[in-house]
Amino acid sequence: MKPIKVGLLGIGTVGAGTFNVLQRNQEDIRRRAGRGIEITMVAARNIERAARVTNGACQIVDDPFLVVDSPDVDIVVELIGGYDLPRELVLRAIANGKHVVTANKALLALHGNEIFAAAQDKGVMVAFEAAVAGGVPIIKALREGLTANRIESVAGIINGTTNFILSEMRDKGLGFAEVLKKAQELGYAEADPTFDIEGVDAAHKLMIMSAIAFGIPVQFDKAYVEGISALQADDIRYAEELGYRIKLLGITRRSTVDGVEGIELRVHPTLIPTSRLIANVEGAMNAVLVEADAVGSTLYYGKGAGSEPTASAVIADLVDVTRLATVDPYCRVPHLAFQPNEMTDVSILPMADITTSYYLRVYVNDQLGVMADLTRILADAGISIDAVLQKGNRGDERTDIIMITHQTREKKVDAAIERIEALSSVVGKVIRIRLETLS
Repeated sequence: MKPIKVGLLGIGTVGAGTFNVLQRNQEDIRRRAGRGIEITMVAARNIERAARVTNGACQIVDDPFLVVDSPDVDIVVELIGGYDLPRELVLRAIANGKHVVTANKALLALHGNEIFAAAQDKGVMVAFEAAVAGGVPIIKALREGLTANRIESVAGIINGTTNFILSEMRDKGLGFAEVLKKAQELGYAEADPTFDIEGVDAAHKLMIMSAIAFGIPVQFDKAYVEGISALQADDIRYAEELGYRIKLLGITRRSTVDGVEGIELRVHPTLIPTSRLIANVEGAMNAVLVEADAVGSTLYYGKGAGSEPTASAVIADLVDVTRLATVDPYCRVPHLAFQPNEMTDVSILPMADITTSYYLRVYVNDQLGVMADLTRILADAGISIDAVLQKGNRGDERTDIIMITHQTREKKVDAAIERIEALSSVVGKVIRIRLETLS
C-alpha cells in the first residue's frame, strides 16, 4: 500500500521533533499503521533551518496555503500555534477534504466547535492528542479508554512552566519573580510568560478535556481563570506546615447546585494534601487525575511539553488517522467522544456557586479580640474552621492568621472576606486560596 503523505505546517521545536521521530522509528510506525507515513511537504518561515532539519527529504515552501491546497497531501499537521492563521489553514484543509492533526490547544479552545462541525460535514478527522499534556495520552484515555464510564471529574497539573515555578518556590524559598527569571533562563518559560503564569494555557487544555469528559460544547469564555503571579512564598511555606502543597490546578467536574446539574470549569492555585500522588508531581511534569464511576480514580503522568514527548502524541494521531482514513465517518470515534447530535449544553457554573474548602490568610495587628472577630464573621456566614495557624514572623507587632475552612460555597467566602477586610485590625487584603482534597 502506498505511504500516506503528510504536509507539516511549522517545523519549530515540535515540528522538528515530529520529523525526527518519524524518521527514526519509521519501520515500527509503518508496522503499526499498516502503511508508511511520510512527511513530503513542509511550510516554514525559516527555509534554511527547515532544510537543515529535513536534510532534503521533502519539499519546503514559505506559504502554508500551498500545503493545505496541495493535491498530493493527505494529512495536514498544524504546529504553527496562535488563533487566526491556524484557524484559516485548518478550515481550508478540511474544505479540501484533508484530515488534520494539531497540537494547538488555543485554536481548539476558541474555535473547536466550528472546526469539528466542518470536519463532521466533510467526513474528515481532526486529531489533537498533542494539544493537552504533551506526550501524556490523556485525550485517548478520556475519549476511548474510559468510554464505558460516567466521568465525574478531571483535575490536572497541565502547565509545566507553572509547576516548575511552584516547585522551585517551595524547595528554595524564593519569590515568584526570581523563580520566573530562572525558568526563562532554562527555557521553561517564554519571554512573555503571560499565558502560562496567568493560567490561560491550562484553561485552554482544561476546556478540551471538559468537552470530551462531559459531552458539552467548547465554551472557553465561561471558564474561571486565575494564575500564580500573585502567590507569595509565605503561603507556600504555611501550606506545607499545614500538610498541603500548592499547585496550579485545572478542575472540571459535575456539580449540582440547588437541584440543578452544572459543570465546574476553573483554573487556579490550589492546596492539595501532600499525601495525594498528584501533590508530589514536581518540576515541569504534568499529571491528570480522572474520577469515573466504574473504574474509580486513574492518574496519568508524564512530560507535558518538549520536542519529542509532544512529537510522540502528534505521530500517534497520524497513525490513528492513517488506520481510519478510509473508515466510514460514522464509525470513527467522535471528535469530542460523544456523537455530535448527542452533545448537551449543560451550564457552566459561576464561581460564586462552587463549593470547596479555603485557605484564608489575614494579616492583623496583634491585639486582643482579633481572633474572636474573625471567627464570629465566619460563623455568621455559615463557614466552619478546620485548622488555624498563627505566625508572627515579620519583626513587628502584627501577625499572620491562617485558617483552613471546611467545605463551603464561594459566595459565602466572598461575603466573609468583605467583612474581614473592613475590620480596623486587619492590614491589607485577605489572601484566599482554594483547597481540594481530591479524595
